[in-house]
Amino acid sequence: MLDRYCSEEMKQLWDLGQKYQYWLKVELAACRAMEAKEMVPRGTVAKIEGKVELDPQKILEIEKVTRHDVIAFLTHVENQVGEPARWLHLGLTSSDILDTSFALQLKQALEMIITEAEILADHCSHQALEHKDTIMIGRTHGIQAEPTTMGVVFAMWYAEMVRNIKRLRTALCDISFGKIAGAVGNYANLDPEVEKAALDELGLKPEPAATQVVQRDRHAFVFSTLAIMAGTVEKMAVTIRHWQRTEVHEAAEPFGKGQKGSSAMPHKRNPILCENITGLARTIRSYAAPALENIALWHERDISHSSVERIIAPDATSLTQFMLKRAGRVVSGLDIFPKNLARNLELTGGLVLSEAVLLEIVKEGVGRQKAYEAVQSCAMEATEKGGDFRELLRNNPLIKKHLGEKQLDKALNINHHVRHCNFIIRRALAEKY
Repeated sequence: MLDRYCSEEMKQLWDLGQKYQYWLKVELAACRAMEAKEMVPRGTVAKIEGKVELDPQKILEIEKVTRHDVIAFLTHVENQVGEPARWLHLGLTSSDILDTSFALQLKQALEMIITEAEILADHCSHQALEHKDTIMIGRTHGIQAEPTTMGVVFAMWYAEMVRNIKRLRTALCDISFGKIAGAVGNYANLDPEVEKAALDELGLKPEPAATQVVQRDRHAFVFSTLAIMAGTVEKMAVTIRHWQRTEVHEAAEPFGKGQKGSSAMPHKRNPILCENITGLARTIRSYAAPALENIALWHERDISHSSVERIIAPDATSLTQFMLKRAGRVVSGLDIFPKNLARNLELTGGLVLSEAVLLEIVKEGVGRQKAYEAVQSCAMEATEKGGDFRELLRNNPLIKKHLGEKQLDKALNINHHVRHCNFIIRRALAEKY
């Protein structure tokens, strides 16, 4: 985790001291459940709870000797509370503590991420309504295609964010499982009722068929979902980076007072926020692969997944939250340049309206390929020789024979192309997260 890309609340969540607090919380929940079943003396939890001051450095010192983090933790607790600590970890294995507390951390991290995702979705919705009638050129292959509206672009982003939020909520449910089932998950020295009571207290459900670990398909789903989310946000960033290019200049990310674009060139206003988002998205996606590889562990478990998760869990969650916050700032603060939008619409002299002309000819009984060739020849001549597209269409023998002025005007009317855009925006925004 880099401080540069991590919020204070996310940093605290993955802090080593906080991790030990979660471990203690799980141990005490299990002990409390055992008290209720009279498996440990009544009052044991009361003798421990509130009496422990967890010191991460002391635990790490003990771990240098034990070479086992959970044993080091339990030793540290026992050093402080004495005899009652012998009732902790009764019948448990390390993964009962590790996996259950890990679920609590991931659950909290996802809740933070969902909050930011909802904020970004709301910004997209607002911009979709704000620019529902802002006509712009649509592009395919990076080449001007046909007119659309900027509101449609924002509505598309909103709709995709809604799907991401729903996927995140599913992932949140999927990861909200723990286990307190012993060494190979068969409750050899435990009772399933203890597990249920402890996990109920923690807000988790029991893994239906655990081995020594909670099965890693759950975790793989979480990191895969974060990767998909990152792809969506990168899509926004890449589009804005293109809009901000000097030759396009239809929109630009926020540029703060006193901000500098280049150490050498005072005129520069670079899309650094969106470029940062693109880089973060690449990193977040890279964590999905090792999470998927963690699914296949040896038999009841090995620990090949452990080192992976120590790295990817704090990083992927903190980077995703940071990326969403940054994207929200960019989308909400976007500068739009209407004059440049209009300029780019007129850049081809109407070539981008060619399909409507083609279809009008087809409706008049001309074969599609023959009609296509006639319109294409006019378009190519306008492009290569600088002719006026409308005049070339008007004077083409085949087109002139089949289309009158009113039909040609209708086909070359830009409003014809965007007449359903508000419907698309309304439909997209009707979806709720």
